[in-house]
Amino acid sequence: MLQVYTGTGKGKTTAALGVALRASGYAMKTLMFSFLKDDPDYGEARAVQSLPWFTLRQVGRDAFVNFRDPDPVDLRMCRDGWEQAKRSIAAREADIIILDELNIVLATSMLPTSEVVSFLREHKGAVEIITTGRGAPEELIKIADLVTDMSEVKHYFHRGVSSRNGIDH
Repeated sequence: MLQVYTGTGKGKTTAALGVALRASGYAMKTLMFSFLKDDPDYGEARAVQSLPWFTLRQVGRDAFVNFRDPDPVDLRMCRDGWEQAKRSIAAREADIIILDELNIVLATSMLPTSEVVSFLREHKGAVEIITTGRGAPEELIKIADLVTDMSEVKHYFHRGVSSRNGIDH
């Protein structure tokens, strides 16, 4: 199936990781591609070192991405990450493949939505595919089997509380 976690609220990546954790109870393999992220201090990057059923590939860089005028290196990394993800999906390298932050990559035209949606439509029955990130395009939502829109009601960030290790990243 194809699952999409989107919206303005916190918890999209966390929800995908929860699916992976639950699947591990059945010895299912998860492969996660983190678009727009390359930070070895993220909780998931640290945790995978002790989780043999979980593989993380950070296919972005550890830098701010200007979505209005993306740096060519960010565009190239998105393309390279997407090509890796396509090969992994087609080869059925894992039971679950998480495409973390792919929704925002599509929403900001860093990858062509029509190309990605066409590929996912064709391959979604082969493995469980999960996309995360704000702004999931309507075309992706239409082909998804499950869509959860996480909406922010209240967030401690607005009170000046910064990101906390192990909780927010």
